[in-house]
Amino acid sequence: MMTQMNVESFNLDHTKVKAPYVRLVGVTEGAKGDKIYKYDLRIKQPNQEHMEMPALHSLEHLMAENSRNHHDRIVDIGPMGCQTGFYIAILNDDDYENILDVIEKTLNDVLEADEVPACNEVQCGFAASHSLEGAKELARELLSKRNEWTEVF
Repeated sequence: MMTQMNVESFNLDHTKVKAPYVRLVGVTEGAKGDKIYKYDLRIKQPNQEHMEMPALHSLEHLMAENSRNHHDRIVDIGPMGCQTGFYIAILNDDDYENILDVIEKTLNDVLEADEVPACNEVQCGFAASHSLEGAKELARELLSKRNEWTEVF
């Protein structure tokens, strides 16, 4: 029996999930009624696989930049410390299928990229740690399993 934790993902049994998937983690409502929808985009199977940091870092830059071309209310796309996926926060959009489409379009943008955006010492805190090819491989892998994204367990 796990102790109930404050962080939603700490209450998820990581031995039962089946990556890749996209899962709504929670909804936070602001004082004025705006809602932030937080999604778990799991790319690698927890405790069995992980993304290498240069590839993860480049995928983060590419997704953060390109996702905003497909959705004007992206709040944030950030990597999980365990290196198995990303959290995506979106303002006032509870359309799960739309979110899946945004992710798919963004990953296709990754495949078309010629460079990693903001991959320099002025715009990035660790510009030496990037891999465009690694990011593309992660995107290809995730897109090849597009039909599995809705199956968490």
